[in-house]
Amino acid sequence: MAADKINQFFGVKDNFFIGNYQECIKEAQKIKPSTPEMAIERDGYLYRAYIAQRKFRVVLDEINSSSPAVLQPLKTLADYFANPDRREAILAQLQESISHIDYSNYNFLIVAATIYYHENNLDASLSVLRDTEHLECMSLKLAIYLKMNRVDLAKEVLKSMQTIDEDSTVTQLAQAWLNITTGADKLHEAYYILQEMTDKYSRTNMMLNGQATCFIGQGKYEEAETVLQDSLEKDSNNPVTLINMVVLSHHLGKQPEVANRYLSQLKESHADHPFVKEYAQKTSEFQRLVKQYSVST
Repeated sequence: MAADKINQFFGVKDNFFIGNYQECIKEAQKIKPSTPEMAIERDGYLYRAYIAQRKFRVVLDEINSSSPAVLQPLKTLADYFANPDRREAILAQLQESISHIDYSNYNFLIVAATIYYHENNLDASLSVLRDTEHLECMSLKLAIYLKMNRVDLAKEVLKSMQTIDEDSTVTQLAQAWLNITTGADKLHEAYYILQEMTDKYSRTNMMLNGQATCFIGQGKYEEAETVLQDSLEKDSNNPVTLINMVVLSHHLGKQPEVANRYLSQLKESHADHPFVKEYAQKTSEFQRLVKQYSVST
């Protein structure tokens, strides 16, 4: 029974982790669970894939008060992304739930940490993930440490993940992201981890953007452009691809309007993206300083 479960969920999980969300949904819908627990696990990845595709209404419509408790946090996450005007209330509910965390419900841990991450409350994210050895939760903890420029702590998390399951897709991807952040000779290693994943599964936007970042870090700008063009063909509005194209356009010495077009597209399609928010904040601060300097002179 255990082997049967592993075989059934292999394609669902790995396609989700590499960002092949439509294939994850397809594989999840094929599964005929033999137990209620398997059905819940299947639905968890299914709903998370819909959220990743920004198809929030599917999740909001299908998860209701009678749905299993382990799935309820996914409705909260869909609500958070779909309804910005409700975020203050959602954060208040989340804070109340955290006072009695059920560490066996890893969906709650991932949802809470993700919401706090998007709120740029990294300390709260880490606090939620503090006492868990669930691999995906640990990979999220590693990503947060990288965001905080604490590569040393991220390395410790990766070592723990490797002890649990060195060959898992989640651990391999964590190794790649750590290598990309470390830079230098590690970029070459990161590229081949991602290439191996691409050969084994598919060329998703996540994999292509990772490889493009490796190329940019090595100064291989033409190679990066080729990969990012492939990514744009898959999804012309992918926010990470658009951000990478903004950066790459500057490296390639293209006319300013080229980068500005990608930036305008990003602002229009993903106004709530952390990069867009931070860009707007820095632009406002720069204009304030320019005005202050002009007045003083």
